[in-house]
This record gives sequence, C-alpha cells and structure tokens, in this order.
Amino acid sequence: MKLRQFFSYIFIMTLLTVATSCREDELVVPTEYDIIGDELPGADIRGFYLVNEGNMGSNKCTLDYYDYYTGLYSRNFYAEKNPNVIKELGDVGNDIGIYGSKLYVVVNCSHKVEVLDAHTGIRLGQVDIPNCRYVRFHRGKAYVSSYVGPVLIDPNAPKGAVYEIDTLSLSVTRKVSVGYQPEEMEIVDDYMYVANSGGYRAPNYDNTVSVIQMIDFKQVQQIPVGINLHRLKKDKYNKLWVTSRGDYQYHPSRLYVMQKKPGFNRMEVTDTLPLACSNMAFYGEYMYYYATEWNNYTASNTITYGIIDIRTKEKISDNFIKDGTEKNITIPYGIAIHPETGDIFVTDAKNYVSSGTLYCFSNDGYKKWSVRTGDIPAHITFLTK
Repeated sequence: MKLRQFFSYIFIMTLLTVATSCREDELVVPTEYDIIGDELPGADIRGFYLVNEGNMGSNKCTLDYYDYYTGLYSRNFYAEKNPNVIKELGDVGNDIGIYGSKLYVVVNCSHKVEVLDAHTGIRLGQVDIPNCRYVRFHRGKAYVSSYVGPVLIDPNAPKGAVYEIDTLSLSVTRKVSVGYQPEEMEIVDDYMYVANSGGYRAPNYDNTVSVIQMIDFKQVQQIPVGINLHRLKKDKYNKLWVTSRGDYQYHPSRLYVMQKKPGFNRMEVTDTLPLACSNMAFYGEYMYYYATEWNNYTASNTITYGIIDIRTKEKISDNFIKDGTEKNITIPYGIAIHPETGDIFVTDAKNYVSSGTLYCFSNDGYKKWSVRTGDIPAHITFLTK
C-alpha cells in the first residue's frame, strides 16, 4: 500500500506541474486522488463517472471518475484534462450519460451539453441547448429535455421541448414541443415518454407525461399522471416508474406505474403507490429508492429509503441500508447500482455548498467504502471496457 501511495504522489505532482503551466489567466486546479482499493481488474465495467452539480451560480460543476482497474478515485479531473477550457464544465451539471465512445454532460444553467471522449475525458465539443435538463439515447441520436425559457419562476413560462442531437456531427437535427418544464424521459417501442413538471409555473404545475412518436418526432398525446413530475425510468419489463414531487404542502409526493394494456400500443397509468420517491435505480427484480420530501409547513425534509418488487409493485423493505449508515447521510441526492455486482451507490449533498460524499454499499446493504466528492454529487454513469 505504501509503495502505491508513493507512485500516486509522484504522478499527482507531475500532473500539477503540467497543469499550472497550461493557462496564464487562471490556475488549473489539479486532480485529487484517493486510493479506494475496491478493484475489479478485467471486469466489463471499467469504472464510473460522477457529475457534481455545484450550487447554482457558482460555476462549480465538476466531474469525478472511479477506475475499477486501479482502485483510484479521481476528483475534479476535467480542468486538468482540458486546461484550455477557460470556464471548465460550467454551472449546474444536471445529468450525464455514455453512448458509444462519447460522454455527455448536461450543464443546465450554462445552457449546453458538453461532449467528451468517454475513455480519456478530453473535450470533443459542445451542443448549445437552452436550460437543458436530461439526456437519453436512441438509434444513433441523443435526446435532451429543455425548459426552453430562462431560469426563472414565471406563471407565463413557455412550454418545454426535447432536442434531437446527431451523435456524429454533434448538431441539433430536430426539436419537438412538449409540456411545461420537462424532466426525465424514456423510450419504449419507438415512443418517447417525457415527465412534465411545470415547476416554473407553481402553483399551477403541469401534471402530464408527453408521448412522442419517434418516427416523425411529434407529440401525439399528453397523459395526465400527477402534479410536478420529475423522475421517469423504465424497468427490465419496460414498465415506466414516474415520480410526482407534489406541491410541498397539500399534495404529497407519489410514485406512479405506467404500462401497456393488452391491445394498446402506448402506456397508461395502472398503479399509484402512496409513497414518496425522489430517485430510484433497478437491479434484478427490485427497485431501490430514496425520498427527500420537503414540506413548506415544517420547513424540513422527511428522508426515507426502500425496496420495491417491480413484479408485484409492493414495497418489501423500509430501508436498503442495513448497517445504520443512513444516519450519516444528510441529504441523499443520487443513486446508482453497479450492473454486474449490484453494489449500491448513494450520494450525499450535505449542505449544498461544500464537498459531498459518495457511499458504496454491498447489495445486501452494508457499507463498503465512502469518498469525498465535489459539491452536490448527483448523477452517475458506468463506463464499459
């Protein structure tokens, strides 16, 4: 272990010397490294990227990377990999995804999608999209949801849109209008489903899921679901799980299930689960979720965790963390599950203005390790070899 630490120290000092000489107008913050040791050399999953949102207006969106082949966690490596990019990643990293050889980082308040080489982290370009939110991929294209209008609470805020990006030319090829302030999306059988929040128009929230026919890229339906929708994810059976944040006062957060009925081509709401859900991840037959439910009356969050059997749609556990570690998590803010090992990752945003923490739990709910991250760690995507 001491020998590895010595070589890591020499490597870091060399990079620091190079980085600080690349830009005259500002200091390039060098990458920081932690030795985790949870190595899986030769596995199909090479590592994962974690995007830290950074508090709005702080221009502190950063990117971390964990390498399963070396056991090294790299914190804030974008600046060092791209020393000539003056403002680095930008303001508020809202989503991240890998498609082919490219890594896409959606930077909300900088109104762009940064595109990097997925294996080197070197910047390939950017796509300008106003108030962009989330990214999904389908048949050689990237799709990005957008609020379209400025970052502003406004009862007259415009309808949002989904932009189509060609992943070779990195140019916008098509755009379709959807509901108000769209969030997450999924594609099932050549139809895209988009959760509309209407968050800028509170208390007059949107309550629909837009349905887009992918062939001609047109909205063909808006399905009433619940107010202030946010997450929309599909499970292994192509059922859609949709979260409603409610109105933080009279209408609590809810979880909805959408699926096809016999003889129908599109989804419809089939189940309403009376529980709060802020984010979720699937592994096998189960959905792991957490909820951070804010209440305006009490001015506090109610935090819960749980597991749902996606076949029966029943909650089978009140907590997927079994060793009490959840007591150390201030604000759970992101969740992901390693597709091979089943390890569960939960991020902690803490106070939103300082470094967060990433926790790794075994699939049976026991902490394996934790590491310091950037500000507001949020979204994870896995890199295959």
